Amino acid sequence: MTLLQVQGVHHITLMGADRQTSIDFWEGVLGMPFIFEQPNLDDPSESHLYFDPGDGRLITIFCNEDRKADKRRTPTDAGCVHHIAFNVSKATFRQAADRLTEKGIGHSGHKDRGFMDSIYFKDPLGLLIELACYCFEPPNGHTHGDVLYQAHMLRVERNDPSIDAVHVADAIEVLVTRSAKTLSTSS
Repeated sequence: MTLLQVQGVHHITLMGADRQTSIDFWEGVLGMPFIFEQPNLDDPSESHLYFDPGDGRLITIFCNEDRKADKRRTPTDAGCVHHIAFNVSKATFRQAADRLTEKGIGHSGHKDRGFMDSIYFKDPLGLLIELACYCFEPPNGHTHGDVLYQAHMLRVERNDPSIDAVHVADAIEVLVTRSAKTLSTSS
């Protein structure tokens, strides 16, 4: 074995500005509970804030009271982060545009991605944030990744440009058929 097999994202750390800007956005806008704070162990002039994005993992922010918020879009050069996407329920997604507008946060409006719905907006430091929700539930015993991989295979086989709802529906049927026993003679 030669791989360093990962098992999920442990945490993502972002460079923040002042402490309150981070708390107001990550907890006050996105509803991520504040978990704890300590000094940045590699740079004691910075504070290290920890938030729970909803899955028990962590989003952490390095804060320094001398850094000020700059709303310009973060760089999108090779090696830079383009955006971070957070999972939301369909019910929350349906409210996202109105709630962002109420808070005075500009956004892209609803984007139909075929297998998921998205809305984009920037954090106070110019990082692009996406709220996303899947348009399907995977069948028992399978993950969203299982369904999307099978949908990709069908899309490629059909020479379609991108995954759409028909690929997802057919992928779910393939996965269920593979794992289920049947007495039916119809197809």
